[in-house]
Amino acid sequence: MLTHVTETDALPVEYASDGQRHTAFTELRVERGDAGTGAIWTFDPSAQVTTDAAGDELVLTAVDETASVRLALSYRTDHAHDVIARKMLIINDGPDAITLPRAFSAGWNLPIGQRARVEYLAGSWSREFQRRRIDLDWGTFSIGSSDGITGLRFSPVVAVTGLDDHEHAVRSAPAAGYGIALAWSGSWRMQIESSSVGEHLRVSTGVDDHTTTVTLLPGERFESPESLGVFSAEGAAELPQRWHEYQRTLRREVDRPVVYNSWMATEFDVTVQHQSQLARLAADIGVETFVVDDGWFLGRTGDSTGLGDWTPDPAKFPHGLAELADLVGELGMDFGLWVEPEAVSPTSRLFAEHPDWIHRAEGRPLLTVRNQYVLDFGRPEVVEWAEGMLRDVLGSARIRYLKWDMNRTVSDGGRAVDPHGREWAVQHARGYHRVMDLLRREFPEVVVEACSSGGGRIDNAVLAVSDVVWPSDEVGARDRLVIQDGYLRAYPAWAMSSWVSEDSGHRDRRPVTLGYRFAVSMCGILGIGADLLAWSAEERSEAARMTAFYKDVRRIVQDGSVRTTGAPDRDLYTVTFRGPDDDPRVLVFVFDSDRDRARDREVPRVHPEGLAPGVTYRVEATGESVTAESAAAFGVRVPFTWASDAEVLVLTPAG
Repeated sequence: MLTHVTETDALPVEYASDGQRHTAFTELRVERGDAGTGAIWTFDPSAQVTTDAAGDELVLTAVDETASVRLALSYRTDHAHDVIARKMLIINDGPDAITLPRAFSAGWNLPIGQRARVEYLAGSWSREFQRRRIDLDWGTFSIGSSDGITGLRFSPVVAVTGLDDHEHAVRSAPAAGYGIALAWSGSWRMQIESSSVGEHLRVSTGVDDHTTTVTLLPGERFESPESLGVFSAEGAAELPQRWHEYQRTLRREVDRPVVYNSWMATEFDVTVQHQSQLARLAADIGVETFVVDDGWFLGRTGDSTGLGDWTPDPAKFPHGLAELADLVGELGMDFGLWVEPEAVSPTSRLFAEHPDWIHRAEGRPLLTVRNQYVLDFGRPEVVEWAEGMLRDVLGSARIRYLKWDMNRTVSDGGRAVDPHGREWAVQHARGYHRVMDLLRREFPEVVVEACSSGGGRIDNAVLAVSDVVWPSDEVGARDRLVIQDGYLRAYPAWAMSSWVSEDSGHRDRRPVTLGYRFAVSMCGILGIGADLLAWSAEERSEAARMTAFYKDVRRIVQDGSVRTTGAPDRDLYTVTFRGPDDDPRVLVFVFDSDRDRARDREVPRVHPEGLAPGVTYRVEATGESVTAESAAAFGVRVPFTWASDAEVLVLTPAG
């Protein structure tokens, strides 16, 4: 018998709103001005179920006590994966406006008891996707972003297991794992609550309720982004496999090329002559797409000028982009460009002509970050300008790759005279996706890379509209390996761009070989971001050999499954890829934390996970035969023939 608490505050209700609950957290808050707050829902007992070739969708509908507000809860499944996608739709049929200070997508009730372990990804610039965990016992844990974008601080995904299950689990029966994510590229929040009442942990997630208040005028509706949930009886360690299965259904079938990006070689000092020299060397190495980064457009001599004026600088490209693009094509490569459509410099022509197009708070001084403002993509005229600008740029030369960057958070969002001004973060994200959809629809031949000061806008919604993502501006190989380890917990290798660079990193600056740097980058979409003119002929020859090797095995990386073993900052960390059915080879990347010790000790062994059961493999580097069972029990020898501090083993099915 419950005392001091209402039944709905204690029970694991499917979707909670104020009025229905009284003291416990709710996913939906409804305010009607003088008419009161909250809503009490009556659900239609006849659920709507639709089925198609892909899967099933269940829709539950309800009406509030005034019969003027309707609610629909959607649940979608897919035969190709185990993820459930949920979202909420609310419609104002009444004569007056209502506001929604909170309009979350879903509340997930996880039957794991009152104590939980929550694993999540946190970070900052050049330190994204750091694996963290917290043990929660009667309390609330919340992560999110108020940045107007997904953000660098946290990634919108968690893995949850019951602590009681952990304590009683044995090696052969790990605690069951639950994964919850939000497919959203704007401001967001995720709250995990463990209550002293009941036996469920509740995960609530949706658009950020700190920066966002939705207003619904009569006849208007709001549809939330999708919240995603997945279960693994094998524990949290298996959740990455479940997410990767889901993400394969988001992937567009397009070649993801080996890219050379000229930023590290030139920064803003871009000239046709210098880029042409780099392009010739890149082609010799085996690069497939040559990308000119920041610095190619009008007035862009540093980070304080040029953004918004997206025409080639005649001082750098006197004959336009076509001259360099044609040369790159003659060398057998595609040509690509960097852009930042959401940004504008205070000194640009665009800002002079349209100062009202930026995010700004009335009565406050304008605030720059990285010497730039942010265009308000919630304004239709701004989105239309961006669409036209990209059509012009992509039509000016044979461009087959576009890197879209976003180098600052949104400050002072909102429009005081707009009844929907408090929805700026939602509108900006939707405007961004509208332009990304246009690129896919009108320029299907262009590979699109999503970037935001590194990994500041990576989520499942971005994966659905881009072909490649840039997880971090950190290109130091040892630091990058840590970032990639966290990234792979939630996101797929087939989208993960990674550069070979001379940069030693921001944290772990111990030297590594060229082979180590290539091995790190080959765990995703191989790219090169070094000054090739500074490389010796021997280094370029070695790079060509490793690039050719990657081309031979990249389908294993991009189309196969991936598992990691160990910690990326410890000895013998491994990343294992098992190829698809038509290329069932296995790749085992091994990284050593001490290159000198690797030369002196006995040949070590690693225990890669993910080998197919019942299959005998031949290790090409050593000739030994291994199976999944023998690899687990006795390990696989690592001769370090690839490099003194890294190994790449190819395991081929025998027979």
